[in-house]
Amino acid sequence: MSLRKPWKPLTTETLRSVPDRYGVYELGDEEGASLGVDAGPLQDDLKEALAYGDGEQVRWQVATSREHAESMLESHR
Repeated sequence: MSLRKPWKPLTTETLRSVPDRYGVYELGDEEGASLGVDAGPLQDDLKEALAYGDGEQVRWQVATSREHAESMLESHR
């Protein structure tokens, strides 16, 4: 299941707006097809995704804690 947020390009500029919090994120290809959904520390995980070229686009939802992010992830699977 996809997050219901608009896609943003996975760039260093976009990463500047990513909060330093846990959350659920979705990576997409250049056409907007989902490549996968995961949970974790948003800034760290998305910096890694950008470095490894894991996607062209991203969208995320902030959680209140790691446990909340994991719970949110389960509801998106």
